[in-house]
Amino acid sequence: MGTFVRTPATAFVSWLALFHGYLVAVNCHDLNYKEALTKSLIFLEAQRSGELLPNNRVPWRGDSALDDGKEANVDLVGGYYDAGDNVKYGMPMAFTITTLAWSAIAYRSQLQSAGELGNVRDAIRWGTDYFLKAASRHNRLYVQVGDPVKDHECWVRPEMMKTPRTVLQINENTPGTEIAAETSAAFAAASIVFRRVDRPYSRSLLNKAKLLFEFAKAHKGTYDGECPFYCSYSGYNDELLWAAAWLYTATHKPNYMQYLTEEAVNAVVDEFNWDLKYAGIQVLLSKSFFNGDHALHSYREHADSYICSALPESPYHKIPMTPGGLIHLRDGANLQYVTGASFLFTIYGDLLREFNQNVQCGDKQFDSTHLLAFAKQQMDYILGKNPQGRSYMVGFGVNPPKQAHHRGASVPPCEAKLEVGCPMSFVRWYNKNTPNPNELTGAILGGPDKQDQFSDLRWTSVYTEPCTYVNSLAVAALAKLTCPADNP
Repeated sequence: MGTFVRTPATAFVSWLALFHGYLVAVNCHDLNYKEALTKSLIFLEAQRSGELLPNNRVPWRGDSALDDGKEANVDLVGGYYDAGDNVKYGMPMAFTITTLAWSAIAYRSQLQSAGELGNVRDAIRWGTDYFLKAASRHNRLYVQVGDPVKDHECWVRPEMMKTPRTVLQINENTPGTEIAAETSAAFAAASIVFRRVDRPYSRSLLNKAKLLFEFAKAHKGTYDGECPFYCSYSGYNDELLWAAAWLYTATHKPNYMQYLTEEAVNAVVDEFNWDLKYAGIQVLLSKSFFNGDHALHSYREHADSYICSALPESPYHKIPMTPGGLIHLRDGANLQYVTGASFLFTIYGDLLREFNQNVQCGDKQFDSTHLLAFAKQQMDYILGKNPQGRSYMVGFGVNPPKQAHHRGASVPPCEAKLEVGCPMSFVRWYNKNTPNPNELTGAILGGPDKQDQFSDLRWTSVYTEPCTYVNSLAVAALAKLTCPADNP
């Protein structure tokens, strides 16, 4: 994907008249959320690397990168490509799996009713199987496969790529606390998902989670090997806390509670993404607080602070919004912040309702209805209820994007085996103002700018590039919206 740049959120666009009738009842017939849920998961299948399964639902994809890891004498076949390129980055991949696992835990019954629970588990397992390979050696984690510079000089589908498959690792001498801890969180969260259906696999994931957490704590240091594409601007304290929170959720062991209450560095934030996890941690641990772990009270308080900063009606609201009512923090994959907010507002909204709680923002109080309505409004904007009257999910709704910034989607099936040099690949498949020959079904793209404007061109990647974690963050809200009336 393109370089992730953190910029100050200085611009504030008034949100008055965002949407008529804000506090409306959640209506599962507004849009076809089940279709959107299904397609959001199909996109993740389009991002798979390695030897694909016979039940692959993306007909234009094939086996790819079958020698990954060979240069390091390790099997690193599998996993996911992060976006429109052919590199496997450990940090965003692990975050994708962690958030997908959380969705499977929180909305298991809804996913099952929608017929997608098996597909979600398969998507999680595709990631954890890869991470088990990447973490197979003691105090070592393989964190990237591919050379992003060389990869970005070529526009070919992954099945035909000939760019270097460079392998990067972290170890005792070259630490990478963020990636080790995020992978630990992914293992711990996924272990809960598989506890009911494959206990030996669940135990192996949990054991790896524990080992990686200890490795991350013992060998602290920021890893910049994935810069400038995935730079850790927030440091590693949030990832350590994220891993400890998931390990506590999975085990309820006192050593993780001790870390959460005595050793961890917490913070109040107003966004949730692959780099900044604090808000997610606070929402996750709020459930334990509501269930009686009163030592975690500060996490509940900080979760409320996050809600107050993001909810438009709050007197403490400070997140920039477009005139049409969309969260807009930064250009370039901005919809990750939208699906991230929708994700947390959905989960926290349901927690508030389950435990009969409210959020106090100054002199205003908000219940679960407010949170769930805002989560729905943000998701509805993505799916077509916006000033452009168009969907930002490929293959869904009215006038969806046709030119996703994606190598595999832009090479015609009749030329799938054609060998073209890197310079000519851009001429042949990138610089053409025509729809992609392969539909990248379900991909949520970067989305519109701060004025609700959108450019559906392959080369305007800030608008049209998809990312796995944008979609993984959408799964919880979409699962909730498939049949909200069934949620007590």
